[in-house]
Amino acid sequence: MAEMIATRQAYGDALVELGEKNKDIVVLDADLSKSTTTAKFGKKFPDRFFNMGVAEANMVNTAAGLATCGKIAFVSSFSIFATGRTWEQIRNTVCYSGLNVKIVATHSGVSVGPDGASHQCIEDISLMKTIPTMTVIEPCDAFETRKSILAAVDYKGPVYIRLGRAAVPVITKKEDPYTIGKANILRTGKDVAIVACGALVANALTASDILSKDGIEATVVNMHTIKPIDQDVVVSVAKQGNAVVTAEQHVLDGGLGSAVASVLSRNYPVPVEMIGIDNRFGQSGEPDILFKEYHLQPEDIVLAARRAIGRKRK
Repeated sequence: MAEMIATRQAYGDALVELGEKNKDIVVLDADLSKSTTTAKFGKKFPDRFFNMGVAEANMVNTAAGLATCGKIAFVSSFSIFATGRTWEQIRNTVCYSGLNVKIVATHSGVSVGPDGASHQCIEDISLMKTIPTMTVIEPCDAFETRKSILAAVDYKGPVYIRLGRAAVPVITKKEDPYTIGKANILRTGKDVAIVACGALVANALTASDILSKDGIEATVVNMHTIKPIDQDVVVSVAKQGNAVVTAEQHVLDGGLGSAVASVLSRNYPVPVEMIGIDNRFGQSGEPDILFKEYHLQPEDIVLAARRAIGRKRK
């Protein structure tokens, strides 16, 4: 049984680790520091922590100002507030100027659970991906979250990192390589490729196990960086299996699936099936029930893989 750790918990620990090494790290939060776990940094380094209250747009502009003074600013809130309320400030103040601001949003996707549609941000990847100069990352587990936070410090310019509320399985290892913009291939197979991000990577691995029992071998790709997407890996795995499935906890419009389909349409067209949220809002419920309702389970990925394989040219 894999260890279960919330990616937001790993974020708070990584911030403290960074704060001890780099005096230019500053952290801003919008009155949700206990939930986002930035409170860990605030307790350890109160002079470099700023609770901006329920004023997210002001928080982003303040972070931009600190970045112009040489600071590396981490900005956090729930993803619905960190991207929805602040889109104009992120676009015009942070990204237009290419400032070194890292927006790390928690409580993304329907796995937020009982808080319901108003707090389940399922559009944030699309919102951030469309802004020029923005880098978009969704780590799959706690180890990868730590690596993404540490990597973001040395990565010049704006970065958006998408984290969840609920605990997720730890499926990577501390020693696994991690580079922003470079996907990790977790398994290889000749019949179909499953490209997933975030919490859906674990489900993709389970789906691969189910398919293998029926003699179908699937490649599983952990596409932790959605922008810039690793085009070389996308094309390579498509050529290997000639069928692709994408899996994400996000609306299908503008998310990982759209990015993969765009790469393949230009470079190597093959059948693509997408697992994600199809033109619906979230709703209140436990995460496992919502994953079933929105067809985000391993069994749904298995069915999508069979459909993609069935669409291969005869």
